[in-house]
Amino acid sequence: MDTEAVRLFVLAAEKLNISAAGRELGMAPAVASARLAKLETTLGADLLRRSTRKVSLSLEGAEFLPYAREILAQEDAARAAMGLGKAEAQGTLRFTAPSTFAQLYIVPILPDFLRENPGISLDLRLSDTNFDLIEGSFDLALRNSALEDSSLKGRKLADDTRVLCAAPDYLAAHGVPERPEDLLSYDLIGFQRQAPKPLAGPDGQTALFDPRAGRCRLVLDDGLSQKLATMAGAGISGNSLWSVHREIAEGALVRVLPDWVVADHSMLWLVYPKSNVLTAKVRLFIDFLLDRIGRSPAWQER
Repeated sequence: MDTEAVRLFVLAAEKLNISAAGRELGMAPAVASARLAKLETTLGADLLRRSTRKVSLSLEGAEFLPYAREILAQEDAARAAMGLGKAEAQGTLRFTAPSTFAQLYIVPILPDFLRENPGISLDLRLSDTNFDLIEGSFDLALRNSALEDSSLKGRKLADDTRVLCAAPDYLAAHGVPERPEDLLSYDLIGFQRQAPKPLAGPDGQTALFDPRAGRCRLVLDDGLSQKLATMAGAGISGNSLWSVHREIAEGALVRVLPDWVVADHSMLWLVYPKSNVLTAKVRLFIDFLLDRIGRSPAWQER
């Protein structure tokens, strides 16, 4: 297979412009079109749909794209092993992360990464919905959960301590719960598809935090919205400490059952498909996030 044509296809899929992709690789528009057409003939499928106004991915092209990126990653890794790699990492890195964490900790430091790595572009998808890494053609993802998917590899970024909290005015009006079973008498805020969370007490006791088992009239699918609703007095919610540590320190939120911990072993992981070669651009971004965030997490400062 013509790997240069594969590289052209990946660029054209990202830019949705065959001529621009060709120019980036030093090809005239007619040459780029011919190389892509030859690749499509080799594969027996139309990868891109062309019209006079736009270029779009075909269904077959969308299915081939993650494999095309893997082919290029393997080639780049092989060339680097032979001392033939490029002087600097290049290309577009596709990254997905929970929106609230990204807004607080990742987006503010992105200019530094781009300045330090002029050959790399970032394509981010920030959402509390977990995208499929392979189907979405992502190079890397941040996940805040236990790493259970056997098809993924990862590096731990930081612990993800979870705490229960409420607004001071809400607790002043409704009282402060003293035991986990008391929570059933309070307004509880739920999160989308959230399983009951195990709680561990100071003397080894166990319990569950399950908003849907109590008075749960509000379910949200966005971490920032959950925090804001809690601060507004909608009830008690379970939040990552990285999301609420400033509000707790400032008194805008209060820890509920502070002697109990959410014992779900959740951590922040930087994950990538196990089959993927860890390319230079991905390795650089992982190292950057570990250095800027993981080395001394702001929410764990004492």
